[in-house]
Amino acid sequence: MINNTIKLKRIKTSELTTIGMLSAVCIVLGLTGYGFIPLPGAKATIMHIPVIIGSIIGGPIVGMTIGFIFGLFSIMQNITAPNILSFAFINPLVSVLPRVLIGLTSYYVYKLCYVKNDSIRIGLATVVGSITNTFGVLTMIYILYAAKFATSKGIDPSIAAKTIYGIGLINGVPEAIIATIITIPVILAIKKIKRK
Repeated sequence: MINNTIKLKRIKTSELTTIGMLSAVCIVLGLTGYGFIPLPGAKATIMHIPVIIGSIIGGPIVGMTIGFIFGLFSIMQNITAPNILSFAFINPLVSVLPRVLIGLTSYYVYKLCYVKNDSIRIGLATVVGSITNTFGVLTMIYILYAAKFATSKGIDPSIAAKTIYGIGLINGVPEAIIATIITIPVILAIKKIKRK
């Protein structure tokens, strides 16, 4: 009984430490603006990387908590440094919900993947987490703001979906590649340290 209590406390402390460290990374990226890469008409991000790392290392609750912080900073960034799509990103359904879901999808892809090679499992989870972010955000923009998006871009509403998901390809592919390049060695290094 006492051993189980100690074990539960250790897991909780470990989760809180992971949330604290990776949330601090999110906060620094969010406050400095380094977490958002301006592109014509949108902003690419690397802030999903701590969310993915947190979910794989600490579990879905850890990842979802860090994703929530990422989403809050997305709202803040779009209030303090607005662009033509800020009207959408100040809505938590666009900026927070998809970022929270990164932690969920990354974790379960990693856990349920039957591939034995850990690097491949991490890579697959990272790609799925990146896709969750990019296409989750863009799908919410399409569902909630397709007409307003078309007006802001000066395009015909009938091509709003093509334009929105075109942005997704332009932003999403580099985001997924960069995330995978960074996430695999970081997670492998953390796991190696934890085993010692």
